[in-house]
Parts: sequence; structure tokens; C-alpha cells
Amino acid sequence: MTVRIIDRRFDSKHKSSVNRGRFIDRFKGQIRKAVADAINKRGIRDIENGEKIGIPGKDIAEPQFEQGRGGVWETVRPGNDRFSSGDQVDRPQGGAGGQGKGQASQDGEGLDEFLFTLTKDEFLDIFFDELALPHLVKQHLAHVEQYRRVRAGYTQSGVPTNINLARTMRGAAGRRIAVGGPYAAQLRALMAELDEKKNKLADDDPELERLRREIVRLHAKMDKVPFVDSFDLRYTNRIRVPQPSTQAVMFCLLDVSGSMDESRKNIAKRFFMLLYLFLTRNYERIDVVFIRHHTVASEVDEDEFFTSRESGGTVVSSALELMHKIITDRYPSSQWNIYGAQASDGDNWNDDSPRCRELLEQKLLPLTQYFAYIEITEGPPQNLWEEYSRLEAAHGDHFAMRRIATVADIYPVFRDLFKRQV
Repeated sequence: MTVRIIDRRFDSKHKSSVNRGRFIDRFKGQIRKAVADAINKRGIRDIENGEKIGIPGKDIAEPQFEQGRGGVWETVRPGNDRFSSGDQVDRPQGGAGGQGKGQASQDGEGLDEFLFTLTKDEFLDIFFDELALPHLVKQHLAHVEQYRRVRAGYTQSGVPTNINLARTMRGAAGRRIAVGGPYAAQLRALMAELDEKKNKLADDDPELERLRREIVRLHAKMDKVPFVDSFDLRYTNRIRVPQPSTQAVMFCLLDVSGSMDESRKNIAKRFFMLLYLFLTRNYERIDVVFIRHHTVASEVDEDEFFTSRESGGTVVSSALELMHKIITDRYPSSQWNIYGAQASDGDNWNDDSPRCRELLEQKLLPLTQYFAYIEITEGPPQNLWEEYSRLEAAHGDHFAMRRIATVADIYPVFRDLFKRQV
């Protein structure tokens, strides 16, 4: 006979996902540190994937209550046929009785590293935790393209899927009471009169026949009152309500001149890839404009921005002028929150760096919510950094500049620039 056991407990499903979420919440600090270490080892196209991370065992160890080992203990153990009392036994070489390759710790105890695999969504949620665009305000609320549907009572017309049964049946019951009420009162009066005359008159008396015919007629009228009439139908009404949305655009400016060698371009691309993932993941209404420049600037798409190997001289002001032209043509500051991020090695024509500072100070910073400049170099600051330092002193509330020397600096600088404002 086959026995089948079916588990119908309500908590038998999705227990692993709940426990997984609890684990991430409890050890989020250790997981965030492991994610930060893992991001520096990835390629540009691999940033968006999940990750297998390791957490040291000591970081997840928890104190436990145990029964004390005090007192006198008597233990019975199985005997052996190889050794006798007093025999000397050689010390094993290495771990696991001389057969393994592990090394024991000095105190005789150890704990393996705990390996934990994060999904793509979990990895990005932790990676972008506590980040936000600074000074994001609703600049323009009149131009609304998003709507949300809200309940707005009931209507007498609609599609069958929107019928509200409770409201329909309540209306039908009220209609039947209102329409059949007079008939019910007459019927009760006739029934009472018939019962009273039955005891006084013969069964075939014409008066009794008249009363019976009248009762049958009233019953027929009441039966003709429909249980649910088309007039009773009520449909749940939903209307579209305009929902103001914040419009934002991020300009990504990348220096691809000859002085930006492949390693520096790779660091810049990693920084912009993080920025791109952060924006597209956390903001639905945001445009991203990619601008590459050497002696001339050009607007490119995402794929060309991250993969093109074009190179040339250095005229940084060309990118700033193109950014200002695009803002004027397509993104008026009265309707859009405008952000900018520029990555360069700082090497620029000496006559062009003051021009860049003037463009930012006079044309771009008045239009933007926030502008970040990243200088990728291990040497001393370049002339562009010196010019921009004057801007940071005067406009530190919405202009920031940082230096990146190695790949390991990308994540700390990124979090510092876009940390959530309290």
C-alpha cells in the first residue's frame, strides 16, 4: 500500500526566501563590505551580474548558551585491539590524522569562510544602498505624462469585469422592497381576511373565490419583479489622476584624448557604468546623455560611449559647450533637473582650462542641480583641477570634485559623490 503525505501548512512555501532576506538584513554590513571588494575585480560589462561573496566565519558567529562542564564525569568509550594502556603513539603530521592538507589554528579551533551567492537584484540593491541624486526637486509639475488610477465611487455603465457584486445586490434588494412593498401589504391584508372568512362561509362561497383569485393575482405581480434588473447593476469606477513626476537628465562627459591611456579610460568607464546602472535602476523618469570628446565633442549612444576606441587631442571646453547647446535645445532648466558628471585626466590646453571654468560658472552651474568632476591621475593635479578648485570654493553646494588613482578608489568616490543627503 502506497502512503502519500501532503504538506498543506501555510508556512511551507517561500521559507527560504524569507530566511534569506533575514540573513541579508542581519549581516548587511559584512555583505556590503564584500560587495565593495568584489566590484573592484569586475569588468565593465560584468558589473550588473550577481556575485558569490565570502563572509569570514568569525563575523557571523553568535554567542550561545551551553550547559557547563563542571562536576565529575564518567565516560564509557569503546575499546580497541591496537593499543594497550601505556603505549606511545606518534603525533600525526598535518591535519586530519596526517592525511589532509589543512592547517590547524594555534588555539586548536577554526571556522571556514561562509560563501553566500547574491542574485543580480540583491547585489545591486546593496551596492546602491543609501545613494541618491542630491538636490533632486520637482522643478516642473505642469507637464505631466504619468497618471495613476484611483477609485471614484460607482457608475451604471462599464465592463462585466468591473461589476461590484455587493453594491449591485444591495441595490437590487432595495428595489425589490420598494416595488413589491405595496403588493406585500395588500397580500397580507387579503390573507388575513381570507383566514377570517373561512370560519364563517362555505368553502365554495363566491366571496372566498374572489379573495383567492386576488391573492393569486398579487403573487403573480410580485413574481414578475426581477431579482436583478439591469437598472441595479453598479460598476466600480476608476478615474485617471495626474501624478506629478520629477524629470531629470544626467550628462556624462568622458575625455578620450591621447593622454587618457587605456587604463585611465577603463577607470572612467567603470565609474560611468556604475552611474548609469544607479540612474536607470532607481529613477524611472530620467534621461542619460553621453558625450565623448577630444579636440571636438560628440553625442553618442550607450554602446559607443563604453566601447569606442576613438582618440585625439584635448579640448575640454568642446564637451561643455555641447552640453550647454543640448540643454538649450532639449532640456530647459525650468522643466528638468539637470546633472553633470565629467571624467578626465586633467590634461588640457592651458588656454582652454580658464575657458572651461568660465563656461561652468557662467552657463552650466546656474542651470544644473549638481555637477561632479572626476580627475583620473596618480600624479600631481593638472591645470584643469586648479581651475575647477576655484569653482568648488565658490559653489561647493552643487559642485564637487574628486580624484581617482586606482580601480580601488572608484567605489568610495562614487558613494561619496552621490550619498543620500540627510
